[in-house]
Amino acid sequence: MIKSVYNYPMSTLLDIESGVVYIIPRYQREYTWGRGQWDALFDDLLENDPNYFLGSIICINQAQDALAIQELELVDGQQRMTTVSLLLAAIYQKLSEHADPSNMELQIEIYNLKHKLVLKKQIDRPRLVPQIQNSNQQDFFSVLHQAGVLEEAESVANAGNRRVVKAFRHFLYRIDQYLEEAESAESGLLKLLEKVSTATLVKIEVGGHSDAYTLFESLNNRGIPLTAIDLIKNKLLAALEAKEKGSIDKQYNRWKRVMDALGDDYAVQERFFRQYYNAFKPDLRQVVSRPVATKSNLMQIYEKLISHDAGQFLTDMIRLSEHYARIVSYEEVSQQPRLSRLLLSLDRIQGAGAYLLLMVLFDKQGELELTSSHLEEIVEFLVTFFVRRNTTDLPPTRDLTKIFMDVAEKVRALRSIAVVDFIRMELVGHSVSDDAFRQSLEGPIYEENKAVCRFVLCALEEEQMTRETEVDLWALKGKQYVWTIEHIFPQGENIPKSWVDMIADGDKGKAREHRDTYAHCLGNLTISGYNSALGNKSFEDKQTRTDGKGRKVGYNNGLCLNEQLAQENNWTIEKIKARTHALVDKVITKYHLSADSETRTSI
Repeated sequence: MIKSVYNYPMSTLLDIESGVVYIIPRYQREYTWGRGQWDALFDDLLENDPNYFLGSIICINQAQDALAIQELELVDGQQRMTTVSLLLAAIYQKLSEHADPSNMELQIEIYNLKHKLVLKKQIDRPRLVPQIQNSNQQDFFSVLHQAGVLEEAESVANAGNRRVVKAFRHFLYRIDQYLEEAESAESGLLKLLEKVSTATLVKIEVGGHSDAYTLFESLNNRGIPLTAIDLIKNKLLAALEAKEKGSIDKQYNRWKRVMDALGDDYAVQERFFRQYYNAFKPDLRQVVSRPVATKSNLMQIYEKLISHDAGQFLTDMIRLSEHYARIVSYEEVSQQPRLSRLLLSLDRIQGAGAYLLLMVLFDKQGELELTSSHLEEIVEFLVTFFVRRNTTDLPPTRDLTKIFMDVAEKVRALRSIAVVDFIRMELVGHSVSDDAFRQSLEGPIYEENKAVCRFVLCALEEEQMTRETEVDLWALKGKQYVWTIEHIFPQGENIPKSWVDMIADGDKGKAREHRDTYAHCLGNLTISGYNSALGNKSFEDKQTRTDGKGRKVGYNNGLCLNEQLAQENNWTIEKIKARTHALVDKVITKYHLSADSETRTSI
């Protein structure tokens, strides 16, 4: 139930005579505003008349003792309140620096400003208490200490790299810019303080979390837009709190287990919630009747699931997010390194569309009587399917979810090896023929799909490695791969003369024609750990090149893919065609998908 709705100026919300403290619950998002929002707030305050409207906040007021400090739980509006408080702290610091100690009126203004930020009767108690995620609370207290508002506060390492401290420093910078055009520092700061103090916020007080979250999603009008995951969390916590009063922290900790399992990548989180519904639709159709979960209908689906049984829903999410973590992070499950390698290959070939099927198989492994070997064989089929699918773009992307939803539903009636055989048959039925696969492989594969191109080249190389020659072709330096795809005949617009002579007998027009037709074919591609060192070099130079430390960075770098190249006297179109044919044969053999239950080549 809504207790009150009033439009207050900031000076009233932060009234120095009041004992109001705004506490941001620990389950709220961390402080996320950035320079764009900081500047928008600062400029809006300066450019508009007093009483500028800043938006709204929602507070839960469960206070019983009118004489005690009134702690309001700030469940919406934390971004605004935190940012305004940081701006006030910056104004306080600047006023303290510029104020004449003998100007009593100005000293009173500074005193009053201080107690907008800390309680008058308890000067070590900040009026705003941020949540603890990403050190928000400690950083905020540290800022108040730096500004001279708090006497003591512990700083946390690397605070300058986080948003709270960055916002404070940015406001100090903006204030300095603003004061350059003011008549005096004192008058300019007092004018800015008045703008902030008279700016208004609608404060909505409610009695509990359920009422708060009913309003939450529609009133986030100035902050970072809520994601579907935020809304699911808010609906869920509201429902659980309504069922069990006082359990919000406990339920948040349970929700956090789900988020910790899924990691920080929002795309992974959202995909999990879509794929959960799509994977377990047979169990949910009595509650929700949507044909498939999409980004646009995700919230409508989860509102119904949460309303039906919030407690069971969260229990399911905890269990299934742990399975999903095993799938997407390739963790070794019960010392199963081969399964981990296969899951990693599925990720590298962009096979995330199959995760909904794997969720069902992992969750129902015992019921379906699946062994570890069965799971390994299924993931191997999936890798093969996605190599073929992503090379040819068939079946189309729009059909993949429906395909795996159908398979996930039908396997429930099967057991043991019958599950494996059925999945294999379904993948064969939806996969392209070897002829169509070959046709795509023999084309400009690099231009069509760089990820597939890299995957198959690395796979062919890894197949030939021994323990002595093993190197990590997927190693990263920063965000870039150390080992990259190298075009033997250069792909660039300006073809060097040595290549024009070798590839086209000096005919520039024919050389360009050959480049357009053959440069991106599999036979003209290899792997180099030092791609930038080769580039447009001549073929001879690429074969034998060394770097400044004497390391072999040419085709004599020890990779099996480059052995033939290191021995060739020249590089011609006929040799590109022949090498393309040979490599395509190897790829088709490795990624053959047969209806027979034959032994497969390990990936």
